[in-house]
Amino acid sequence: MEKTNQQKALLRDILTGTAVSGFIYAASILLPIIGFFLSLLIPLPTLLYRLKLGRIHGLIIPILVLIIFSLTAGASILDTVFLGELLLLGFITGELIEVGYSIEKTIFFSCITTLLTTVVGVLLYCFASNIGPISLISDYIVKNLELTMALYKSMGMPEENIQLLSDSLKTIEYVLIRVLPALFISSTLFITWINILGARTFFLKKGITLKGYEKLNQWKVPDYLVWTVIASAVLLFLPVSLIKMIGMNGMIILMTIYFFQGIAVVSYFFKKKKFPMLLRVTLYSVIVIQQLIMLLVIGLGFFDTWLNFRKLNVDKR
Repeated sequence: MEKTNQQKALLRDILTGTAVSGFIYAASILLPIIGFFLSLLIPLPTLLYRLKLGRIHGLIIPILVLIIFSLTAGASILDTVFLGELLLLGFITGELIEVGYSIEKTIFFSCITTLLTTVVGVLLYCFASNIGPISLISDYIVKNLELTMALYKSMGMPEENIQLLSDSLKTIEYVLIRVLPALFISSTLFITWINILGARTFFLKKGITLKGYEKLNQWKVPDYLVWTVIASAVLLFLPVSLIKMIGMNGMIILMTIYFFQGIAVVSYFFKKKKFPMLLRVTLYSVIVIQQLIMLLVIGLGFFDTWLNFRKLNVDKR
């Protein structure tokens, strides 16, 4: 009897995890603006159920979700790869958290594994379909830019602004293709980070603490990373376009990493000043939406390397 109840509970968890993952992914496609933010949480159910159900049973959920949506009419190969990447990201992150890796190692190895798997998958598809990877990605970018233009029109954006964007599509496509590696890496870093925070919050509400993830608001970037920022900035001023693009890609990735430190600083003072949760959520949302404020947070994280706003390890010096 007890075994039967355990099997029923396991089946219920698998179906619930699959349904929640499927709902988030479907909503991310069907809801234009909210969907973008929901897409960041696609790995979360897989991460949570990997930690709850274990490796074998936890793996069933992402496999079911991927099979269901890959068979959906109209699903492009890159959309399927995107979904697979996010589901794999959630599963690998759960694996590394359970092993007891630090947040740095968890994010690094989760991202590396996911990125390499995605690149290999895309290259194999291109080889089998006799399509160049650049051509595939370029077509995908153009398609999404056109969808974005259609969305702006439906939202009632002024015609002159739409025309200005339309005239700039080629330039936007040119730049996006060349900074795509950085955008790919940065988005994977950000999604991993946001889902670790989501999992940590979920388990804290259940009275469970993830070992090694208790004081993320005291996290900081290793000091030596400053030199990579300086090197990337120098590359931007060299008169060779390829080297400039390498510098630009480096800067985008590093800005993402220092954004994490900036948010840690902000979170530290929110907690210290005992800001209400609703106010914190509102301010975090403003940071994500307002690009200027986001840049200020990145700067806050960068200069925290020298100024030590949180006064960490002061007693040890």
